[in-house]
Amino acid sequence: MEKSSSESKAQIVYFSHGGGPLPILGDEGHKAMVAFMQQLPGQLHRPDLILVISAHWEENAATLLGAANPVMFYDYYGFPAQAYEIQYPAPGSPKDAKRIAEMLVKNHVPSRIDPQRGFDHGHFIPLKLMYPEADIPCLQLSLVSGLNAATHLALGKALRELMNENILVIGSGFSFHNMRAFSWQASTDPDPGNNAFQDWLIETCAGDLTQAEREQRLLDWSKAPAARYCHPREEHLLPLHVCQGLAEKPAKLIFDDMILGKRAVAFQW
Repeated sequence: MEKSSSESKAQIVYFSHGGGPLPILGDEGHKAMVAFMQQLPGQLHRPDLILVISAHWEENAATLLGAANPVMFYDYYGFPAQAYEIQYPAPGSPKDAKRIAEMLVKNHVPSRIDPQRGFDHGHFIPLKLMYPEADIPCLQLSLVSGLNAATHLALGKALRELMNENILVIGSGFSFHNMRAFSWQASTDPDPGNNAFQDWLIETCAGDLTQAEREQRLLDWSKAPAARYCHPREEHLLPLHVCQGLAEKPAKLIFDDMILGKRAVAFQW
């Protein structure tokens, strides 16, 4: 993989990947998200490798997808037939999976490789919008069971050697993820709790704080305004912790709009 130059430093983004296959199926409530995803590559330089930390994969050790040609893993149900015909035939990179797994172990993060798992929708939905040619090698990295905030900050820090490589690291989650509160009819009724937590995230990741302050706030995220309303379970938030731990600097807010009737944000480092 290409090493550091002013053009080839790692790029890191955390964004909200939407509801299942709905962004691809033309759902009205995903219009802003789809437009954002389609134009995002124009703000990035083309990576040699994409590493996705998906909210939809949890293992007891940080696990990398190791298949040379990953299959599709349709980890949703109850959608029209075309939702199960979506293809994203990007190549995997077993060599990079092995290298990154060794990097994690060297940095005291237990790791393994799964040679059979496929791309889940936290991977293939956004990337089909961003890079529809599917011609950039891709890996996925799991979350760690237990969903501990400190564990995921440490996971990001253990990947710091990637910062001088031409890699795109994507934290694929959702900055609001209360399934019962989404508006599946795309209405946009005011939601003070939703707004309060998004504002807190913006201040935490993009505000004028030290990295230590940033990390402490993310460790204590459940004390933020309306935290457990916005994230009854934190799997869609923790890819952000990995990204912030890896970047170790302030983020830039790159999306602040409505998805499924709720305000959601995205960051770039």
